[in-house]
Amino acid sequence: MVTRRKNVFGCAANFLRGKKCVWCGSFKVNKTTRGYVKCRLCHKQKSLKMIRTEIGIVTGFYQQQPAYRLANDLGMDYQTVTRVYQKLRLSLYYIAELEGAKLSGEVEMDESYFGGRRKGKRGRGAAGKSIVFGLLERDGRVYTRVVEGVSADDLMTVIRKKTRKGSVYYSDTFKSYNSLKRLGKHLTVNHSKDMVSKKTKNHINGIEGFWSFAKHILYNYRGVSKYHFPMYLKEVEYRFNHRQENLFKLLLSVYFGYVSH
Repeated sequence: MVTRRKNVFGCAANFLRGKKCVWCGSFKVNKTTRGYVKCRLCHKQKSLKMIRTEIGIVTGFYQQQPAYRLANDLGMDYQTVTRVYQKLRLSLYYIAELEGAKLSGEVEMDESYFGGRRKGKRGRGAAGKSIVFGLLERDGRVYTRVVEGVSADDLMTVIRKKTRKGSVYYSDTFKSYNSLKRLGKHLTVNHSKDMVSKKTKNHINGIEGFWSFAKHILYNYRGVSKYHFPMYLKEVEYRFNHRQENLFKLLLSVYFGYVSH
């Protein structure tokens, strides 16, 4: 555990010492008499104290600490932490939307409903919840989108835009997926009977696993407004798609904009 922690956070050591530029990654930096770090390459400068503060907040974001709790732990203003968190989430939202090519190969799809516990119907048709449609490339990336409804038009619009024609599509037997056969091979699993088809072995366990992953992370925040929910969702998507990389290093790059070396 200690070795893993060192590997994850070691990339920030030179930033914290003021020996490396947080914007361009250059080691050609000077410390000024007023405590600033000034880069001789990109000519940007910033207080070393502020750099350390912001890296501390990015660390809390990486560790999925709610802003109010991190502010309390670090003894700083809640609004300061919130500003850094908002900047990160907004950046991750656009990065997640723009990253990579269309999904292809074997693609699983499903919808999920996010929101607090409410009385009444659960699952499809549940009132007052955010509807999220997800596409998962087996052994690859996931893509999510908050949608207004689960009609064929709503879901097929996303599928056409974010997947390559000719892929193998896996879904449950929901009627909105009936026209998938026009885009590629369409295989289904009847969830009223089995999670994995006993006859064909078809399943959508990958995307359902992502829903569990997403809800586990979002639970830490104890309620997210519908207005901000899409940004939180894209944060989870980004974390999932980069789960095999040093996510902390990526977040530093996203926040400060430096070129990693």
